[in-house]
Amino acid sequence: MNILILTNTFAPHVGGVARSVEAFVREYRKRGHEVLIVAPEFPGAEEDEADVVRIPAIQNFNASDFSVVLPVHPQLSARLDAFQPDIVHSQHPFLLGMTAVRIARRRNLPLVFTHHTLYEQYTHYVPGDSPVLRRFAIELATRYANLADQVFAPSESIRELLLQRGVTTPVSVVPTGVYLEHFARGDGPGFREQRGIPAEAFVVGHLGRLAPEKNLAFLSRAVARFAAEHPQVHFLVIGSGPSEQSMREIFTEAGLDDRLHITGILQQPALSDALHAMDLFAFASLSETQGMVLTEAMAAGLPVIALDAPGAREVVRDQQNGRLLREESIPAFSAALQWVAGLSPEAIGDLKRSALETAEAFSMPRSADKALSCYASLEPGPRDESLKQETGVQEVMTAIKTEWNILKSMADAGNVALGSQLFSDKEEDG
Repeated sequence: MNILILTNTFAPHVGGVARSVEAFVREYRKRGHEVLIVAPEFPGAEEDEADVVRIPAIQNFNASDFSVVLPVHPQLSARLDAFQPDIVHSQHPFLLGMTAVRIARRRNLPLVFTHHTLYEQYTHYVPGDSPVLRRFAIELATRYANLADQVFAPSESIRELLLQRGVTTPVSVVPTGVYLEHFARGDGPGFREQRGIPAEAFVVGHLGRLAPEKNLAFLSRAVARFAAEHPQVHFLVIGSGPSEQSMREIFTEAGLDDRLHITGILQQPALSDALHAMDLFAFASLSETQGMVLTEAMAAGLPVIALDAPGAREVVRDQQNGRLLREESIPAFSAALQWVAGLSPEAIGDLKRSALETAEAFSMPRSADKALSCYASLEPGPRDESLKQETGVQEVMTAIKTEWNILKSMADAGNVALGSQLFSDKEEDG
């Protein structure tokens, strides 16, 4: 099968979507499938990437680490003619996601869309952030999903949410899996020594992009509260991003700056070493669609403390492989950290064994099998029965209809967003 994947984020960008694409592509190719990736230009990208088409893009949009794809990419058509895709898989409902719709419709190919992100949680990266913009993000993603032939939801929570929001396209749960062998071993003691963390310390860990939507101010304050009461506690954070400075300030204000260790982005084997240097993993994000970093932490045998939210609730079993907290409370989160720290070695061992069993259920080969099975169930051909006998004129009509559907979806999303705001304004005036 020739699989075409379009994504707005890809290596060397480090983030959940980019990592997900890389993992699935690796599995597809292992099974003998051909994959062509269409992604934006990005600083540090390799000069000659095999089977990757780079599209010109504006870098570091609005002081973020994201790229914004420019609309003109004439070199793409020739690559697609040579590649002859059997299926189009979009990772976003905008930018290259719109290109994916055009390609799928004009070439009579099935379109798959993975709803990776709760986009309304990311509107602070756009100038003019407002409730209207957040509503527009929800409506755009929903209407885009209904242009696709198959939607992948990374977790059952997100599948339920999409159905509630009005997605009528079939939705299958296909999480990004974890490579168990990548995290099974690591030199934790050596990593501690290298980073100046005492061998006897109790290390709370975190992994991810350090950005506001990850609820890191809350997490830092909860860990700082726990550390203030226990001199042996250290906080080891893997990642980088705009929230790093505020995390440092929280620990400095608490007089604990010497017990916060932010490593920046780590690659294997250093990543596994860092995870094995931790005693437990702490996670407070409410904006996730799946628990990728949670399953990676569990693959390293770590119990997880997390807030009850999409992604986390599919992975964390309260008091079995960690703690799942319904209350977003700093004292409650700190108390959960203390609960793990106070367990006997035997009880800690039970938590770790349960964490490993959870990770095995989310292995990457299993996830790839689910995705490929969905691909195989989709047949190429016009998505409109009336277009099965296309002529040259009808091909033009198909292109016009595709553009109309894209524009209509965006306009309808805008109308719903504005309508909800007008209704809200009237309630306030009344």
